[in-house]
Amino acid sequence: MRRRALLITTAAALAAPAILRAQPRPGPPHEWVFGAWTGGQYPPNDWDSPACFGSPTVIFTRDLVLRASALDTAYRQRTIETVALQPNGLEFRFVPMAPLAGPLGARMPPDIGFGCGDNPNMLRVERRGPDEIAFPGCNEFPSALRRCVRS
Repeated sequence: MRRRALLITTAAALAAPAILRAQPRPGPPHEWVFGAWTGGQYPPNDWDSPACFGSPTVIFTRDLVLRASALDTAYRQRTIETVALQPNGLEFRFVPMAPLAGPLGARMPPDIGFGCGDNPNMLRVERRGPDEIAFPGCNEFPSALRRCVRS
């Protein structure tokens, strides 16, 4: 009886179409840059200590880039519109922001971008090593950035 059941089960399995398993999806092109980074506005230090995670300069996530501001304690948050691979890094395009209303009228905060040319909605990231990047041409980030790592 068991033999007959085994034969029927085997035959049914061979006759049935193969079960398609979900294929692993590749991550977004900027996956390698996810995490907290220090430096940029000044040479990186304490990148290999827990203190680095307390006040990183830039944080990259799947949908957002947050940057520390010299003028405010809160991080400036930019929503990612697209990310393009470059030969030695990435090019981020951010969703354009509407001017903020204030006592002097509607205007953009002075540090909404990264100080890269005339377009605050774009950021180029140059990969210099496994845990080191730079923002070329960004006057607000003249130094390299190092990834915060746990020692």
